[in-house]
Amino acid sequence: MDTRLIFLDIDGTFISPGRMDAPDSAVQAVRAARARGHKVFLCTGRNYKMTSPMLRYGFDGYVCSAGGYVVCGDEVLFDCPMDKSQSDGLRAVLEANGVECTLEARDATYSGMQMLARLAASHQGRPGETNSELERWRRLFLEGGLICPLDQYKGEPIYKICYIAQREEDLAPARAAYEDQFVFCETRGFKQDCPCVNGELINRKFNKGDAIRRICEHLGLPMSASVAFGDSANDLEMTDVAGISYCMANGADELKARCTRVCPATEEDGIAVAFKELGLI
Repeated sequence: MDTRLIFLDIDGTFISPGRMDAPDSAVQAVRAARARGHKVFLCTGRNYKMTSPMLRYGFDGYVCSAGGYVVCGDEVLFDCPMDKSQSDGLRAVLEANGVECTLEARDATYSGMQMLARLAASHQGRPGETNSELERWRRLFLEGGLICPLDQYKGEPIYKICYIAQREEDLAPARAAYEDQFVFCETRGFKQDCPCVNGELINRKFNKGDAIRRICEHLGLPMSASVAFGDSANDLEMTDVAGISYCMANGADELKARCTRVCPATEEDGIAVAFKELGLI
């Protein structure tokens, strides 16, 4: 088989949301595919700091911050943080309207205690009903120990801002000021009724699909050689450009409608099942 370039989202795809350990079946599938000459990349909304624990499993590169930081082998192909005026302005307008947010630099993530309180309150009594992005944040805040207090932020470049709003209308001022510069990639807080809206602000200068193009061009392989796996709205551009695209069974209906295939959920060995289906292992 010709070389395939495989791109894996992390939360809700390679691992359960917010976890730091991957299912053994997924780890073995990645290792077996690489042993057969295929190249496997992480392609995630996480910044580098939150992605780095996954690198111990062995990958050929990684896409962090939803396409804002792209590495192939040891070479940085793309590095595009926000302008300081953008990150400062976004933070100010969100906070002024009661929207809690986190600031994601390359090597740290900063947030206030109110974000933690809102996440804890939103989850109370409703385990298993949150979307994968909200669950990722809940676990990282409460269990992961990877979040720094906002007062420790010293002005380093920001790649992405995540937010949680109590009401849709609280986001209107930020949309009016910045929607031409950023995609408001969001999901209702719960799968059924929706007491909150959570999302991430992704710079319109890049996305996961652009990152796949950059890596394919760098390696001299066509886009048709790429295979993408995802589960949520920030994977739409990735799956749109890949030669073959998979949505996990636990993924968003919107993504399933745009992917070429659906595989079992993360916890049901979905990555290994799909790799075997494709003849990668």
